[in-house]
Amino acid sequence: MATVLICRRFPRLSRVTAFSTAAKREAESGSSTSEQRKEENPERAKAGDEPAATIQLLKPLDYRVPYNPSAYARSRAGRSSSSQALGDGFTGAAAVQLSLGAASSRALHPSPRKAHPKLPAAQSKEEAEKEEREKHDSKEDPRVFQRGRPEYRALSYDKSEPIEPLPPEEGDGILQAVAIGRSNLSPATITEYFLKLSRLPAEQHPALASRPEFHTLCVCAAQSLAASGTGDLVALLKACVRLGLPAAHPLLDACDREFCRRAWDMQLEQLLLVADCWRCLERSVPSYLSILFSYANRHWQELTLPRFVQLIYIIGEGRRSPSDLTQKVENTILKHLDSFTLEELGAICLGLFKSLSGISEHVMRRIADRVAVQMANMSTYALVNVLKMLRYSRLDHLPLLRELGRVVPPRIPTTNTQGIMHIALTCSSLHYFDEGILAAVARALPSKVTYCRSKDAAKLLWSFGCLDYEPPNEEEFYSSLIEQMCRKLHEFRKFPEHLLTGLLGLAFVERFPEELIDYAFRDEFVQKTRVSKYELKKDLFTLSRSVEIECPSYQGNLLPPHLYQEMTEMALTFAEQEIYVRPEIVEATSLLQSMLGGPEYVRNHMILPHTRSSDLEVHLAPDGRPIPFNFKGFGAEKKLKDIGVSLTDDLMAQLIRGRCDSLSALEGENTRIPSQERRREARDRALLSGGLCPEASPSLQPQVLKLAIQVSNRNHFCYCSKRLLGLHRLKRRQLRRLGYVVLELPFWEWFPLLKRTRLERLSYLQYKVLDPALLSQTA
Repeated sequence: MATVLICRRFPRLSRVTAFSTAAKREAESGSSTSEQRKEENPERAKAGDEPAATIQLLKPLDYRVPYNPSAYARSRAGRSSSSQALGDGFTGAAAVQLSLGAASSRALHPSPRKAHPKLPAAQSKEEAEKEEREKHDSKEDPRVFQRGRPEYRALSYDKSEPIEPLPPEEGDGILQAVAIGRSNLSPATITEYFLKLSRLPAEQHPALASRPEFHTLCVCAAQSLAASGTGDLVALLKACVRLGLPAAHPLLDACDREFCRRAWDMQLEQLLLVADCWRCLERSVPSYLSILFSYANRHWQELTLPRFVQLIYIIGEGRRSPSDLTQKVENTILKHLDSFTLEELGAICLGLFKSLSGISEHVMRRIADRVAVQMANMSTYALVNVLKMLRYSRLDHLPLLRELGRVVPPRIPTTNTQGIMHIALTCSSLHYFDEGILAAVARALPSKVTYCRSKDAAKLLWSFGCLDYEPPNEEEFYSSLIEQMCRKLHEFRKFPEHLLTGLLGLAFVERFPEELIDYAFRDEFVQKTRVSKYELKKDLFTLSRSVEIECPSYQGNLLPPHLYQEMTEMALTFAEQEIYVRPEIVEATSLLQSMLGGPEYVRNHMILPHTRSSDLEVHLAPDGRPIPFNFKGFGAEKKLKDIGVSLTDDLMAQLIRGRCDSLSALEGENTRIPSQERRREARDRALLSGGLCPEASPSLQPQVLKLAIQVSNRNHFCYCSKRLLGLHRLKRRQLRRLGYVVLELPFWEWFPLLKRTRLERLSYLQYKVLDPALLSQTA
């Protein structure tokens, strides 16, 4: 029976229930692009603001933890409005003198962003606390480590530092003084005025921006920067942070140029402070950062522990990885490893992760060693950052993973959705199955799902599918995430990779939301995937072929034939270079040929190219006699003789009409081979074997047992287990649907035999392939 999704926009969900499924996919390490940084702070819409959706699923047949809420707290409201006003107020002559550039941010989706709904007055304390936990500010959260040592006060901008508010009348007096004596303002006076005005209450900043006197002060400041002392220049920049000037403000352009000009004459402490101010202003300053990194490289001996951590933080926030610092960074981490606080350790991992800085396995393992011992005393935010780097390094650190299963499940209810996603994604990326973690995630998710970004929903679906886990509340869990995918449809226009990630995760567990799939194969969406920075062809291919095989009633869009051919040839070319030549597969192929009678009895190929792994295909008669089918270099007459079929008029007519429908999809995949000669051979072979399927001509061919022999390896299974990953579960399910009997040569049996005698290997293969239990399936 089918599982049905009823949704105003996406009403149908197909579900095939014959087998359970799992997935294998390398996790994305993160992105350095501005678009993905913007995605970190989506506005969460009120439930009633989005199209309503109802999910109806029909049952198929068949620690104590020190928690720091501020680590997930949103920055204070009102900043964006005041920043915009300050930017709008700096126009006119100043725009000409300072080359004002229009900075705009274009949104793909035309609807304005909705503010997060205010808490109802009657909301309980528990609900309010949950609401606060779910708030996340990617600009503030990474700075939590700066609260751990007083040294960071000289290295970073502290927005929580208490200041004496300036009465509005004093602000008016300053502006009047600017209007009267603009031509006599010294650099020190300008800086003093900026510092005082920055002490005005935040709600006064928009009105300040509209004053022409403030515009005049900005022009004077820009013109006097070269004559200012470095201390005054730094103080001016800090005042700009407090005022919330927009990143593209012309005064900041002038400050950027001046700091680059004098950077080599500054102290390392000052350089780090200025870089932190640029971060608070959300301004990209690649030239300044290049100078900072070069300066740090030359003065590495001046890097105390706090300075080093602050530098790694700046590297991460700038999304830049200076390769010439890699070895020095690793040595410094090892030098101070036992002295870092746990929050600093998390900040270091986050900085390395954001900048895509690879570190050696030895260094990452040392970090994991310490975390595994002290995880219970680590904040969830810092722990998640370590997990990000762990999965980026692809490090299988079993003690840490086991401790994760003990510490994390009790924390899940008080962890926000982004943290939950990263925990689940780390498990799937490392192929580590822990039912306690996954079950806790599944229980908590439905009540948190409206806080999920498209990225969160998609990667949660992927993680569960990859590990082949359907939780006890599977219908509620999957329905809530599919519904959220529908709500976030507009985000997929900007991030198409997330839609394919989610749909593949669903396909691994035999769930196919048909209208979402139809949307994914529209021409305009396929075009978006082609211009994506990610390679998405393989995902499109896997999804489309899976729908064809598992959803025969589906009538929506699929990939066009020319893309099938392109992707099939790409997969087969890769297989010829990387898969077919693996020693364990070559040896199995050779021994099977020897055992069964020759190369015509065995074919090493990809029966399902979209699953990206090979099979050894063998055909057996009901009595166990091998049947030749893999003909190369023989005439058609020889082929027909070998299979014992007479070339009758009826058979010729059938061959001319076409192949058997039940095998057409399979044969289409098998014939798309890069070489023209191999394509022709495959076509001939398909005609001679595919045209003789039992459904089409039962009198001409006895029932055949088609074996798809899987030579598995560790990458097909969860870590340290015999649990298949989703992609390989999906493959075996689909092979059965196409009439194959799946036979596995598991790595824990076959690989040890490769070191034994040839006779032992032959005996093993005979035992596996000619098993009477297999032959009985032809009856």
